[in-house]
Amino acid sequence: MSDFLPLLQTALELGLISSLTVLALFLSYSMLNVCDLSTDGCFTLGATVGAVVALTGHPFLAIFAAMAAGMLSGLVTAFLQTKMGVDSLLAGIVVNTALYSVNIAVMGNSSLLNLNKTETVFTKMHSLLEGSPLEGQYKLVVAIIAVILVILFLSFFLDTKLGLAIRATGNNPAMVKSSSINTTFVTIIGLVIANAFTGLSGCLLSQSQKSVNIDIGTGMVTIALASLLIGNTFFGKKSIPVRAIGVVIGAFLFRLVYTIALRFHMPAYMLKLVSSVIVIISISGPYLKSKMGLVKRNLELKKSGKEVA
Repeated sequence: MSDFLPLLQTALELGLISSLTVLALFLSYSMLNVCDLSTDGCFTLGATVGAVVALTGHPFLAIFAAMAAGMLSGLVTAFLQTKMGVDSLLAGIVVNTALYSVNIAVMGNSSLLNLNKTETVFTKMHSLLEGSPLEGQYKLVVAIIAVILVILFLSFFLDTKLGLAIRATGNNPAMVKSSSINTTFVTIIGLVIANAFTGLSGCLLSQSQKSVNIDIGTGMVTIALASLLIGNTFFGKKSIPVRAIGVVIGAFLFRLVYTIALRFHMPAYMLKLVSSVIVIISISGPYLKSKMGLVKRNLELKKSGKEVA
């Protein structure tokens, strides 16, 4: 048990930080029905911008700079989709590819930045909590605060007129257009806000790890999608706040599986396979469950001697 608790805390910290990216996909994929494949590059952009600004001695400004960078990434992706006629999947791939070069440039033509001697929001929180019972949980406190603020924002925003327009656009864009709602504007706003959360997630991870490399965001879209699907499996038909909390729990469960796999000395290169398997299970699980229910019902009808239609 003593060995498991540190693993649990690590999974919780990383799960909460990555859940900000999951909440971004919750907005863009679940609400707006746009699959944004620029997530990996946008996450890295938030991490690199946040790290560079933190290195100048402004860890809190780094958060807003990372979110602004994420918003700019989302704006470009949305512009390609809505104004240039580029398919949403292809637009995400193009932006993700371009962001690799952008991120290298932001890092000063380097692939690694070290923040070991740099003040971050986590070191600030550690100093603030020094001497209190929560001193050793400073990373967890920062992550919880960020997640709570984002969930509160989403819960409020998605109940506003603009938020309802985003949800309606995701459900039935043809109906929304007939209602004189500007779907282009709605799509742009949705992707801009979603990518702001992705940038925030990347920034917090880089400051938490005290370093950032060019591959920090690799596979984030897979991780976020798997976490989103896990959350939707249990909370898919609930209210917005409950669904948002559900995807955060999904992110934690996903990270817990990762952490346990590493604990049992699974090779790092196998983790991508683990991610893919979790995604497959999350997607096919509800379908297979419904099929099993149908098979069970047919078997029961056969046993009762009734004709199966």
